[in-house]
Amino acid sequence: MNTELLQKGYVQVYTGNCKGKTTAALGLAFRAMGKGLKTYVGQFMKGQEYAELKSAQMVSPYITIEQYGKKGFIRLTDPPAAEDVKMASDGMEKAKKAIFSGNYDIVILDEINTSAYFKLVPVEDILELIKTKPDGIELILTGGPKAPEEVIQAANLVTEMVEIKHYYQEGVPAREGIEK
Repeated sequence: MNTELLQKGYVQVYTGNCKGKTTAALGLAFRAMGKGLKTYVGQFMKGQEYAELKSAQMVSPYITIEQYGKKGFIRLTDPPAAEDVKMASDGMEKAKKAIFSGNYDIVILDEINTSAYFKLVPVEDILELIKTKPDGIELILTGGPKAPEEVIQAANLVTEMVEIKHYYQEGVPAREGIEK
């Protein structure tokens, strides 16, 4: 861990209803790698084969990605499906281990805000991570459509991605190497 670069470590939130949250977080990881920092990425609700998984293998040990989701999409049910809750709960345990392991300078919890929105992760658990994270760890929380208000208040930096125009509205599907 490179604590002289990240003496305090802050909490950043990337939220909003459009593209770019995960990309911004991974861009930060890529920049940090250039300074010798190591990043752990825990992807909630994702089990699909995304290009960033292969990219992380190419730059290991600087960027490590684990997924905490099934291959398909989550169906909104009330209450949420037990399988999805279990995967998110297991993901929280892995995220805690990464945060407190001493092996990483940056921990990105991708789609954790979406997991809270879908009631897969209690907001209180996210707030506890923020409160107890060690100094020197930069914690990045992504997902939308909107991060929980309590998480926004607890964070040091919040960026909201706002869609102005998107080619999905014209029927363009997710493209390999760009959206997936």
